[in-house]
Amino acid sequence: MDTKDILKKVRKIEIKTRRLSNHIFSGEYHSSFKGRGMTFAEVRQYQFGDDVRNIDWNVTARYNEPYIKVFEEERELTMMLMADVSGSESFGTQNAFKRDIVTEIAATMAFSATQNNDKIGLILFSDQIELYIPPKKGKSHVLRIIRELIEFQPKSRKTDVGQALKFLSGVLKKRAIVFLISDFMADGYEHTLKLASKKHDITGVRVYDAREEKMPDLGLVQMTDAETGETLLVNTGSKKVRLEYEKYYQAKLKYFQETFNRCGAGVVSTRTDESYVTKLLGYFKARA
Repeated sequence: MDTKDILKKVRKIEIKTRRLSNHIFSGEYHSSFKGRGMTFAEVRQYQFGDDVRNIDWNVTARYNEPYIKVFEEERELTMMLMADVSGSESFGTQNAFKRDIVTEIAATMAFSATQNNDKIGLILFSDQIELYIPPKKGKSHVLRIIRELIEFQPKSRKTDVGQALKFLSGVLKKRAIVFLISDFMADGYEHTLKLASKKHDITGVRVYDAREEKMPDLGLVQMTDAETGETLLVNTGSKKVRLEYEKYYQAKLKYFQETFNRCGAGVVSTRTDESYVTKLLGYFKARA
């Protein structure tokens, strides 16, 4: 795509995802992710039902009537979006590629965070860190993140979730809300996820395609591994081949779900032809 096409696509995604975040997600996001603590806001006169432990005795003595301290939640948070840009994300047989859905979800979450005056950062990863944008505020910053999600061309097509989580732990010292968006057709990341989830509030968002769940019977088909480039002639008419593939796929899914659950991290799964809005809203409401 040339610059004009990229800007058009950025604008299209902005209009769609900003509307979702403004009208649907921002309230749920606010309820689901709490601030870092309570900060002093003001002093006001005591009212019936107020907690007596919050009485400000100095002001009370000065005015000879009870006053209490009022605290409010310190809302400013940091959100880190981690998006898988490996070769397998360019797969799709329904209405969109997995990478398109990853981009929309990331953009929606970024605008939701902006509505709450939070900082947003981005990590694009394959089996290495492809791009890191430090957390900042503002619309122009969010639009830059969306532009990178659309047009960035990774150096590698392989996947290493553990490497991405290790980088996250090293680069962010303070607690952050983390959305790790991938198809999670990988394993070997339990140790790094366990360490990262002790510091950060992590949610794994799995984006997958309907054709990945079960291999269709199409006879002899030439298939290319999107991450290694290896090409094979596969007999999809063989029941044994289809069952072996399904076993492989279910093993990766089981590892994702059980690993995230064991590490105390959240999980969301959405198919490319499903409404990710419904899935994310359900997740937020369950958290709240």
